[in-house]
Amino acid sequence: MLLVATLALLPITAFGDETAGKSWPANQRVSFDQIDHETLNQLLKRYVDANGMVNYRGWDSNADDRAALKNYLSELGKADSTKAATKSAKLAYWINAYNALTIEGILRVYPTTSIRNHTAKVFGYNIWKNLKLTSGDQQVSLDHIEHEILRKMTEPRIHFAIVCASIGCPRLLNEAYTADKLEQQLTTNTQDFFSRSQNLQMDVANKKLLLSSIISWFGTDFGKTQAEQLTYLAPYFPEAEKKFAAAGGYRVAFLDYNWDLNTQPDK
Repeated sequence: MLLVATLALLPITAFGDETAGKSWPANQRVSFDQIDHETLNQLLKRYVDANGMVNYRGWDSNADDRAALKNYLSELGKADSTKAATKSAKLAYWINAYNALTIEGILRVYPTTSIRNHTAKVFGYNIWKNLKLTSGDQQVSLDHIEHEILRKMTEPRIHFAIVCASIGCPRLLNEAYTADKLEQQLTTNTQDFFSRSQNLQMDVANKKLLLSSIISWFGTDFGKTQAEQLTYLAPYFPEAEKKFAAAGGYRVAFLDYNWDLNTQPDK
C-alpha cells in the first residue's frame, strides 16, 4: 500500500516518455535544407548571453516565447530524411534540435538547479531518454540525437556545439546554427570552449595538461589515440596552451565537470 501511495504522488513524467513537436503529412515534409531556424535564432538572441548563460526565468514567464519554442520544435517535424540535403544542413538541423529540445525539457521542469535532477538511472523520468522530438516518421531522444545521429556524422566539433544545460558544457551559442555559417560557428565555439579555464588548463610546474571531461568521455571521436586526439584539438587552443602541447613531455588529466544549470543569475 505504501508503494501504491508513493507512486500516486509521482509526476506523470516518472512513468514514460514525453514528446515535443508534431508529425506532418508526407506531402508537407521537406528537405533538411528547407527547414527554417530563424525562430530559434531570435529566441536565443533574446534569452542567451555571450557566455551561453540562459535566462530561463524570463523565458519561462513569457507565454508567447514558450509557444514560439514549441512551434519551432513542431516545424522540425517537417524534416524528411529521405530527401536529398547537404551535410551542413543536416548538422545544423540536429545541433539546433538537440539544443532546442534540451531547453524545452528544462523549461518543463523549471525551476531546477541541474539537468541531473531529471536523469533517473533506474526508475523515473530521464530527460535524455524520455523526452522525444518528432522528426519525420520517428521520435528521437536527446541520447539518440547525440549518439546515433550527430556522432555518426564524423564532425567531432559537435561536442562543442550541443549543450546539455550545464555550466560544464560548451557555451550555448546565442544564435541558431545554419548551413551557410556552420563552419565558422563550429570553429568559433570550439576556440571559445578551449579559451575557458573550466575546459583547459596547463600546469607547467607539474607538466600536466588538464582538459574538460568531455574529451575523456568522447575521446575516440577526436582520434584513436591520445596523441591523435591532441593533434586534432590543439589548433583550437590559445597560443600558450598550443605551445605547451606542442612541446610534449606532459601528461593529460581531466577536470571535474560542473553540472549546475547554465542559468543567468537573478537580477
